[in-house]
Amino acid sequence: MDGKSGMGKDASRFLRRTPLCNPINLPTPMADISTSAADKKEKEYFSSIPQDAPGFFLKGSHQYDWGLKNRLSKVFNPKDGRTVMLAFDHGYFQGPTSGLERVDQTILPLEPYADCLMLTRGIQRSVVPASTQKAIALRASGGTSMVSLMEEWEGEIDGKKAKFSRPGFEPLSNESTALSIEEAIRLNASVLAVQVFIGSAYERQTLKNLTDLVDGASRYGIGVMGVTAVGRAMARTPQYFRLATRIMAELGANVVKCYYTDTEFETVTSCCPVPIVIAGGKKLPELEALQMCYNAIQQGASGVDMGRNIFQSDAPISMMQAVRGVVHESLTPDEAFQLYNDLKAKGTR
Repeated sequence: MDGKSGMGKDASRFLRRTPLCNPINLPTPMADISTSAADKKEKEYFSSIPQDAPGFFLKGSHQYDWGLKNRLSKVFNPKDGRTVMLAFDHGYFQGPTSGLERVDQTILPLEPYADCLMLTRGIQRSVVPASTQKAIALRASGGTSMVSLMEEWEGEIDGKKAKFSRPGFEPLSNESTALSIEEAIRLNASVLAVQVFIGSAYERQTLKNLTDLVDGASRYGIGVMGVTAVGRAMARTPQYFRLATRIMAELGANVVKCYYTDTEFETVTSCCPVPIVIAGGKKLPELEALQMCYNAIQQGASGVDMGRNIFQSDAPISMMQAVRGVVHESLTPDEAFQLYNDLKAKGTR
């Protein structure tokens, strides 16, 4: 599905096992994108060997210009190379989702505990004080919403014709860039966040959004974070995330956001040459969310970009501090959960 030569075992396996990822029938792979003999070798991810970044603290960033390094140093703590990003940009396609009905009431109290705020320009201008010293990850793609008609199409499964349908999947992937570089400069963005839908009908468009933003942002020392979008028909597997994160890094993303996987996540972080931060995803019980954070950091993630698992918690400020404990203070999940409960018991909401 990457449309490039030398697809590799991961990509071809992903295509074979996920017939719903493309609303048109997949053709027989052409010779130049078939798995080569070399790719049939056992893969070696060198997960135990850190990638060198001579003279700088952040993976893959040592050869950037001064301005971009400085902006990334605001997103990632130079002492440990990690970040706690607070994601509350959901309204750009979901509207006032639970916990974000009043951003001034639910999110601003969390701001002191975040390293970076991931948000839209509308919320930044209307709610976030200009006095904030936090790094800004500015949502830079959009144009679709959760409201869409049921999509139906015909395809094949194992050579047999079949009918498929899904609510709102492809329309969500039909994004465009949502702001100019001049606007990003006015809002003092450290990084621009762009959604990329690998394997969708609009894969090419979203990758073009990424490369256009990389071209524009790099002229002014602003970073770009590629955000791995996973729709209803996408497989949340290590193979898929190795493919998606690597493509975005190869096309110029300075940071990549993706989901954690229970298996082989260290291979995802190892073969991505730029920092990976994990998405929190759906709301989990607090201990499970802290365990996920811990596992991801231990397996090579450079931080977390969490939203619902914080602002939908029973005690969001307590949860925010517990997550910081895992990321920056090397707390175990049990230690962080104890911190959460202790703070909650003291009345920290």
